[in-house]
Amino acid sequence: QPGRAKAFGRHVVKAVAGGLGESLKTARKAGVKTSQIILDPGIGFGKSYAQNYELLARLPELAKLGFPLLVGTSRKGFIGATLSEGGQAATLETKIWGTAATVTASILNGAHIVRVHDVAEMARVARVADCILEPALAPKN
Repeated sequence: QPGRAKAFGRHVVKAVAGGLGESLKTARKAGVKTSQIILDPGIGFGKSYAQNYELLARLPELAKLGFPLLVGTSRKGFIGATLSEGGQAATLETKIWGTAATVTASILNGAHIVRVHDVAEMARVARVADCILEPALAPKN
């Protein structure tokens, strides 16, 4: 059932951090170089809509694992469900606005990489989010 928690229970951040920690151990044992590791919290996979939002809000806790974070929220079902109106499913254009919000939140909360479908649009969103994080990147006036 969409939006319903499956494997993560009430403590989604703890469960995701634990799973990522186990994957890190496996990667290290296999000889994967630290510089080649990127962590993805798996937004949208087996999590309720609320858990997806909680992960986005609490990304700084996952950043404490010490590796770059990759977040993929582009056009996900939880965005569509949030933006549906009057029983009508969210349109692709509407989902782009929701994706822009989640991309911004991801960057502001520590994501190093965002996976998106609408590259040109989200590159603009990322540029503004980067300026919020580092005002020195803003254009000179």
